[in-house]
Amino acid sequence: MSSASLESALTFPLSEQIPSSGSTLEVAPGILWVRMGLPFALDHINLWLVRDALEGPEGLRQGWTAIDCGIHNDSTHRDWEQVFATALQGLPVLRVLVTHMHPDHMGSADWMCKKWKAPLWMSSTEYQSAQMATHGLSNFGGDLTHSFFVQHGWSEPDAMRDVKARLNYYSGMVPQVPNRYHRLMGGHTFKMGGAAWRCIAGYGHSPEHMALYCADQHILISGDMVLPKISTNVSVYAQEPEGNALQQFLDSLDAFHDLPEETLVLPSHGRPFKGLHTRIGQLQDHHKERLAEVIGACKEKPQSAHDTLPLLFKRALNFHQTTFAMGEAVAHLHLLWHKGQLKRTLDLDGVYRFAAL
Repeated sequence: MSSASLESALTFPLSEQIPSSGSTLEVAPGILWVRMGLPFALDHINLWLVRDALEGPEGLRQGWTAIDCGIHNDSTHRDWEQVFATALQGLPVLRVLVTHMHPDHMGSADWMCKKWKAPLWMSSTEYQSAQMATHGLSNFGGDLTHSFFVQHGWSEPDAMRDVKARLNYYSGMVPQVPNRYHRLMGGHTFKMGGAAWRCIAGYGHSPEHMALYCADQHILISGDMVLPKISTNVSVYAQEPEGNALQQFLDSLDAFHDLPEETLVLPSHGRPFKGLHTRIGQLQDHHKERLAEVIGACKEKPQSAHDTLPLLFKRALNFHQTTFAMGEAVAHLHLLWHKGQLKRTLDLDGVYRFAAL
């Protein structure tokens, strides 16, 4: 089914409205939508400002909580400066909350925290992962990632040279991480905008992603866990080479089942929507279909992750997209392998191949 057909099953309360660069759009009382550009095929990220008040040494301070930050570059900072000048009503950013460590969410966190002398709030695993990646220990390139891709069948010399050289991919967009943070944990609640927000931990897309749900307003800030148009990237990476990321992601979706169907979902990409349970069902069906295709191919002959790319992705992929697609292909194979539906062997060329049992 096409993405347009899938979207037609959802409701978009703001229709086609989106905020222009450097501006905001109110999506609910006291919640502003900010949209920043990205230099990828996925060309935007949604960020959120929540009217807030925090107790500090000086007493109760009025201001805003910023949720996610965009990548670290001049364009993002110019847009933020315009938002600060026009949308904050002369009030400060009181805290910076980051749903997870990926560059489009984390990149400008240190810049924003320093500018406003505001604390960073995020989960512990995401914070530690961001620290490691900024200092070069990332899953985005280098010798370890090169070896991982080769073991899973991607061995074109030019591409592998570029993977080895891709040492600064993360730090180029996240040059620094704040040196302290306030920890968020799944199941915990905190006050924001005068209401209680519950942290919902998610796994598979990133180490310990935090979505935020407000029962009083029926609003879910979903981060990348539930998106209206595209399926979230779910990858196995070189640092956890036998991980079962797709199973973790699918299990994490169960945590959203108790939320009301009328919940307004504020996603990190795409438009705010209603129809959360419908969308979760679509995501589950999508992965079931892909898993069925993968196991069917493995019945015909043993498959490497690279072999399965045309099954999982029905379009041409550039180098950047292929690096993410490889992790997702491994994730699909690993789910079936961990379930005992596939057998993994290392062939004479040093490539993992998966065959149906």
